[in-house]
Amino acid sequence: TRTLFGARVALQVVVLATLMRVFIGVPLGMVSGYLGGKLDRGLLFFMDTVYTLPGLLLSVTLAFVVGRGVLNAAIALSIAYVPQYYRVVRNHTVSVKTELFVEAAQAIGASPWHVMSRYLFANVIQSVPVLFTLNAADAVLVLGGLGFLGLGLPDQTPEWGLDLRQALDALPTGIWWTALFPGLALTLLVVGLSLVGEGLNEFINPLLRRENWNRD
Repeated sequence: TRTLFGARVALQVVVLATLMRVFIGVPLGMVSGYLGGKLDRGLLFFMDTVYTLPGLLLSVTLAFVVGRGVLNAAIALSIAYVPQYYRVVRNHTVSVKTELFVEAAQAIGASPWHVMSRYLFANVIQSVPVLFTLNAADAVLVLGGLGFLGLGLPDQTPEWGLDLRQALDALPTGIWWTALFPGLALTLLVVGLSLVGEGLNEFINPLLRRENWNRD
C-alpha cells in the first residue's frame, strides 16, 4: 500500500517540477532567441553555467537549502533542468525567426510579443513534449536519490527513496521484499516514462519515423 501511495506522491512532485521547468525555460528561451543582443548573451552565459553543474548535486544542494516537502522538492528538481528547455527553445527560435512568415509579420508592424505568441510558439514548442517526458523519468530518479539521502519528503509521506533507505536496515535479517517493491516501482516508472519519450520523439520527428519505416 505504501508503494502505491508512493507512486501518487512521486507523480505529483515530478509533474509539478517538470511544469516549473517548462514555464520558466520556454519563455526565457523564446525571448532570448528572438530578441538577441545583450539579453541573449547574458541569459545564455547564465544558463550554460547552471547546465555545467551536475544535476543531482545541484538538486541535493537546493533540497538542503529549501527543506523538505512536495513544493520544495519540486523546486529542487526543477531549477537544475531549466537550462535544457532554455537551450532547446532558444536554438529553435533562432532558426525559425529567419523564416519568411516571421519576416512578413515583422514587415507589417507586428510587435515582438505578437510574433512570439502567434508565429514562433507553435513552431518551437514541438520538441518540448519529448524533453518533458524524458526529464520526468530523470526527475523520478533524482527524487528517489533525495529521499534516500533524507532530503526529499517528510518521513510520514510515502516515498520510494526513503523506503529503500529504511529497507537496507532489514536486509541483513533476510527481509528483502521491503526493498524489492519500491525499487521495482521506481524502475518501472522510469522505464515507462523513457519509452513514452522515445515514442513521442518518433511520432513528432518525421525523419526518425521514416528511418524506422525503411528499416522495417
